[in-house]
Amino acid sequence: MENPVNRRTFMTLAAATGVAATLPATFPITAGAQTPTPSPVATPDLHPGPMRQLPADAPTVAILVHPHMVALDLIGPMTVLNILRCKIHLVWKDLTPVPTELGISIPPTTTFADCPRDLDVLLVPGGTMGTIKYMNDPEVLEFLTDRGNHAKWLSAFCTGSITLAATGLLNGYKATGYWSLTRFLPLMGATHIDDRVVVDRNRITAAGATAGIDCALVIATKLKGEEAARRVALTLEYSPKPPFKNGTPAEAGPERTQTALDRRKGMDHQVEEQVLIAQKRLGL
Repeated sequence: MENPVNRRTFMTLAAATGVAATLPATFPITAGAQTPTPSPVATPDLHPGPMRQLPADAPTVAILVHPHMVALDLIGPMTVLNILRCKIHLVWKDLTPVPTELGISIPPTTTFADCPRDLDVLLVPGGTMGTIKYMNDPEVLEFLTDRGNHAKWLSAFCTGSITLAATGLLNGYKATGYWSLTRFLPLMGATHIDDRVVVDRNRITAAGATAGIDCALVIATKLKGEEAARRVALTLEYSPKPPFKNGTPAEAGPERTQTALDRRKGMDHQVEEQVLIAQKRLGL
């Protein structure tokens, strides 16, 4: 079985975000997916022969990719799940490459129409401007609702939690998301829990972009057990130790937090407008 995310696609993204050097010899990057545009990054054949083959029981994962998404929201969790040897589909309306906030375009590997229906995991990454544009988009809502209702595990992180909540699939669930927007989760039926990763039945949500890695490790534990997830963490040498604690409002303090909110005021207002539209549509 071949991974729908081909080697060129992944190595382009990995090189752009610095994860390529962490990949082990058993890392399953495979050829065969459609690549709409050539990559400028040299991609030597790191894994010849049988190493390209995924196990027959490889979990099937779909990750929504959309214009104006945050690249790290994709790359972090995608790296974890690739090392776990999952079969990954990068899904959008069509196969046109979608731009991220970094200016790096991501080529989808599967369309909404062709994405498998019975997924082990459906992931919804974030990116504020993409969330604003697509959280009430009928095609996006229809896809997320259909596949989300059939997926074994449904996950979102960063502003992707707002997008997912707009489908109604977090109504009645505990959830978290990007700190400046979590106040909107209750307007769409979710109960906000102030934590980095929140698990409620088969819903797994996480905070900002870096929390996507933590979220993916939790998913890895659910799919393959803790030891398998621990092997992934060791492969990535995942043991964060930032030079200072400033990654949450509590750590940053009220003055820095307010400054950040002031800088986001215009974007967050646009999110609120879309949330109110979703709230009305959901009848809440």
